[in-house]
This record gives sequence, structure tokens and C-alpha cells, in this order.
Amino acid sequence: MDFFNDHAVLFALVCSAIGIGFGMGLTVWLLARPAGNERMREIGRAIQEGADAYLRRQYLTIAAVAVVPFVLLGIYEELGWGTAFGFLVGALLSAAAGFIGMNVAVRSNMRTAEAAREGLRPALNVAFRAGSVTGLLVVGLGLLGVAGYYGLLTEFFDIRGEDAIDDLVGLAFGGSLISVFARLGGGIYTKAADVGADLVGKIEAGIPEDDPRNPAVIADNVGDNVGDCAGMAADLFETYAVTAVAVMLLGTAFPGLELYPLALGGISILASVVGVFFARVGRGGSIMNALYKAVLVATGLSALGFIPVTMAFDDASDAFSFADLYIPALVGLIVTFLLVAITEYYTGTRWGPVKSISQASQTGHATNIIEGLAVGMQATAAPVVVIAAGILVAYEVAGLYGIGVAVMAQLSMTGLIVALDAYGPVTDNAGGIAEMADLPESVRAITDPLDAVGNTTKAVTKGYAIGSAALAALVLFDSYTEGLEDTDVAQNFNLDNAWVIAGLFIGGLMPFLFASLAMQAVGRVGGQVVTEVRRQFREIPGILEGTGRPDYSTAVGIVTTSAIKRMLAPALIPVAIPVVVGLISPEMLGGLLIGTIVTGLFLAIAMTSGGGAWDNAKKLIEDGAFGGKGSDAHAASVTGDTVGDPYKDTAGPAINPMIKIANIVAILLIPLIITIHG
Repeated sequence: MDFFNDHAVLFALVCSAIGIGFGMGLTVWLLARPAGNERMREIGRAIQEGADAYLRRQYLTIAAVAVVPFVLLGIYEELGWGTAFGFLVGALLSAAAGFIGMNVAVRSNMRTAEAAREGLRPALNVAFRAGSVTGLLVVGLGLLGVAGYYGLLTEFFDIRGEDAIDDLVGLAFGGSLISVFARLGGGIYTKAADVGADLVGKIEAGIPEDDPRNPAVIADNVGDNVGDCAGMAADLFETYAVTAVAVMLLGTAFPGLELYPLALGGISILASVVGVFFARVGRGGSIMNALYKAVLVATGLSALGFIPVTMAFDDASDAFSFADLYIPALVGLIVTFLLVAITEYYTGTRWGPVKSISQASQTGHATNIIEGLAVGMQATAAPVVVIAAGILVAYEVAGLYGIGVAVMAQLSMTGLIVALDAYGPVTDNAGGIAEMADLPESVRAITDPLDAVGNTTKAVTKGYAIGSAALAALVLFDSYTEGLEDTDVAQNFNLDNAWVIAGLFIGGLMPFLFASLAMQAVGRVGGQVVTEVRRQFREIPGILEGTGRPDYSTAVGIVTTSAIKRMLAPALIPVAIPVVVGLISPEMLGGLLIGTIVTGLFLAIAMTSGGGAWDNAKKLIEDGAFGGKGSDAHAASVTGDTVGDPYKDTAGPAINPMIKIANIVAILLIPLIITIHG
């Protein structure tokens, strides 16, 4: 058992290599599947080209922005080039996780549609394994980056362990910066295209979703991948890496425990690889249960694997007993399970909340919106109670380090959680390709149920992401206060301090301002898409009759350019405001961080769960409930889904990296704060 403690970095690197290698093996298997007829391949290529073009432009824009923080981190003497190159490593790996995962997803959609000709089981295999590639790349590259950079600094540059962990904060910042841009840009793209396509296609023209006559249909399918696949991958890569670094920072106070989070992450990667093989659906079985089976198997194996790892680190440290470390790790796994279950209850078509929105749609658009808003607000209660209970149990057992262990254990399951999310756009695109390629109804009878489950899994993963983000930010906040503790900077974070109260209000404002700018961006870019689709219907003869061909590339170009342009302003909020506030008062900055965590948690859950419920309420009606397609209830549900789209896929998810990047900026500001206020 001493192996885990003495060789934690090596163990983490081996496990990350296994995860990445298995993901590459799945990629080879996927690309060997048949890709369908020429029409399917033509549609698939159009989606690939649009997604590649968008991500290239997005990453070039981010690279231009990232030059400034890279240089500033390097030339600032108190941080230095170790932190700056960590920033570069984090940014590159975060971008790679999203880019590679998305490229696999856009090549798997037509293969899923083709596999659906053979039945549900082959189609599910292709779709879930495509999602698993993204998931395993996220955790594999995340652990590779943190463990690899730490090992490089300590072994080859002879940097002391604690100083090397300080440099890892730069890696966390790099991942966060990429994440907030990827989440925002991808979210604006996917929902602007979706809203524009739905408003003109479904409501005005009365044509089905994914109808090839809609000029925005390719942009809509591209958006599914750059938002839910690349965006989510960058988001949870960042959360994973940030949490590992934050818990390592906490561990420096307890010699022998600094590398414990790396070992936990390694065990769960191995468990996730095994879990992938359990996502199998039997004859007449439930698709959702098949996916959850994979997660439950991996969770159980992780809980068992944590035992020898925890025993090894318990022997190496006198700070905590075995139970003090293992109980918080179990708490993290339990919180993961409960957050997934709660989010599924509020967004799944089988349960009361979604049915209540569908029922409210019968009396009009307004009652649909009212019920959807109410469901989103109610959906915050149970997750917050679970998170609060998890915090209290972990803290009572092992203090703040116990909370850190719980968060790391929770995020160690990121591989399969991201797989559930990335499965969604693959099945969504598969249904679209089946529709556009005029495949038999038997194919849509397979892809539609897969897509309906994908809507729920995407919502479930967002609930997991925001819950873990809030807990990770709490650990980062402690790193900020600890960083000031041994200095002569004033540190009164009590609520009788006016500076702290002012900071709480400003921090509480940030998620609302951020979300509002993201929502406005979707509305305005979506409006441009509406105008373009109407123009083509008006000016290109024969589109609606099926004799004329729409100009898909113009709609793709409009969304690409506008989404990248409009992601910049909101992305500056979590960087610029903490810098300004920190220069004014370190106590005010402390209040800001807590205010951002609290309001961001509630707002993000309300948006992601409410939006997911709106989406599935529409699906429930389209499946025949409350009047079915073409009814007044269906028209109202389309409106609700249109409002819910930027809620659940743009503003709500992007709050996750916003919360964490504000906390990381605060940690990086500590040397400057000491210089000014010390």
C-alpha cells in the first residue's frame, strides 16, 4: 500500500495514460463503424466542417486574449514563469479535451444513425462510446496535466513540493479561462441557432425539427456539438483540474496528504473504464437505466478502490485517521448520486415537474412560462440541501480538508458524467441526420428515444457540474484566506465588516449580470438567424416545396461570427471585477467570492433544471401527450423551450466556470494585494 503514497504522481500518470489510451481505442472502434449512405455522409461532413470552423476561430480568439495573462503572470516576480507555463499547459489541455472530443462526436452521429438500422442496442453502443471518448479525455488529460506538471517541476526543476503546487494555480487559471470562453461561445452558438431555427421553422413555417428545408438546420446541429460537447468538456476539465489543485493546496497544511487527490482521481479513471462496458440495454429495457448502470458500477468500484489508497495516505500522515479521510470520500460519491437523481426528477419526462409544465401548456404560452419558472426555482431546494449536508458531514469529520476530499471524490466521477452529456449531442445529431436523409421511420423510432434520454442526461450533467463547482469554489475561497493568513494584511471577514458586506452584494450581482449578457447575446444572434431564414424563404424559390436548396453556410457563418464577438464582454466579468475589488480591499474581495458562490449556485441550478424541464415538456407533448404535435399546447411548449434553451445551455452552465475563475483570480492576486495593502 505504500506504493500509492510513495509513487502517487507515477500512479496518477499511469492511470491518466490508461484513460486516454482507452479513449483512443474507442475512437478507432467508432471510426470503423459504417457511416451510412452518401446523403448521410454529406450531411455529416457539413456538420463537421461547421464545427471545425467555429472551434478554430474561437480558439484563435482565445489565444489572442490569453497572451496578456500569460505575459503578466510570467513577468510578475512573485508568481513567475512557472505559474505562466502552468497557465499555458492548462489552457492547451482544456482546449484539446474539447476539440478532440467534439471531433469524435461529429463523426459518430451518422454512425449512430446507421447503427439504428440494426436496432436500439447497436445505436446506444455507438452513441455512448462516442460520449465516453470525451469523458475519458477530460479526466485523463486533467490528471495528466496536474500530475505531469507537478512531477516535472519537482523532479526536473528541483522545485519544492509546496512551491510546485503554487505554480499549479496557473494551470487551473489556464483551464478556467478556456472554459469560460468555450462555455459562453459554444452556448451562444448552439442556442442562437436553435432559437432561430425553431421560431421560423416550427412556429412560422410549420415544418418539423431538423427538416432539411430549414436554412438554419445545419447551424443547429453544429451548435449541439460546440456547446454540449466541446463546451461541457472544457467546463468539467477545468473543474476537475481546479479541484485537484485546490485540494493539493489544502493538503500542504498536512504533510503526507498533498498528493492524495491525485491517487483518488487515478482510481476513478480505472473504475470509469470498466463502467463503460456496463452501458447495455436488454430487450425492452430502459435506455436511462442502462446509462445509470455504467455510472453506478464505476461509483461502486471507486468506493472500493479508495480503501487501499486511503489506508496508504493515512499511514503516511498523523493528521487524520482512515475514517477521517474515507468518510468524506464516500460523502462525495453519495452527493454525486443524489445530485444526478434530483436533477433527473426535475427534468425527466417520467416525473411530475415536466408533466406539470406540459399540462400548463394547454392554457397558453404564458402559463407554460409561469410553470417553467416555478419548476426551475423549486429545483434549487433539494440540491442545495444535499450540498449543505455534504459540507457539514465532511467538515465535522475532517475540517476543510474533508470538504476538499469530498469534492475531489465527487469530481473523480467526471469521466462517466461527461460521457452522459456528450452522448446527448451525438443522438440529437443522429436524429437530425435520419430526418434529413429520409431514412425509414424504423430508424427514427430508435433515434428519437435515444435523443429524448439525451435531453435528460444533458440536464443531469449540468446539475452535477454546478454542484461540484460550488463546492470547489468553497475550497478555493479557503485557499484565498489561507494565502493572506501569514501576512500583515487586514483579514476581518466577519459580517460586521462593512467592506465584507459590500463585497457580498457585488459578488451576488456578478452571476446575474453575467447571465443577463449571455441571454441577450443568444436573443440578438438568434434574431439575426430568424432574419436570415425568413430572407431565404422569401427570396429562394421552392425551399418550402422541397424543390429549392437552402443556403446552409450563410446561417453557419452568421452564428459563428456573432457568437465569438458576443462572448468577450461577459467573459471579462469574472476577471475584471475581482481585480478591481481586490485592489480596493482584500476583505471586500473575500465577501465578493462568497456572494458569487451563493447566488451563482442558486441561479445556475434554477436555469439549468428549469430549461431542461421546458425542453422535455415539449418532447412529452410531441410524443402525444396533451394534444400532441400541432396542438395549441405544442405551440406553447415550443415557446417555453425557446426561453429555456439559453437558460439551460448558455447562461446557466457558463456560471460554473465564472464562479471558479473569480476565485482563482483572487488567489493569483494575493502577492499584489500584499504589496499594496501589506
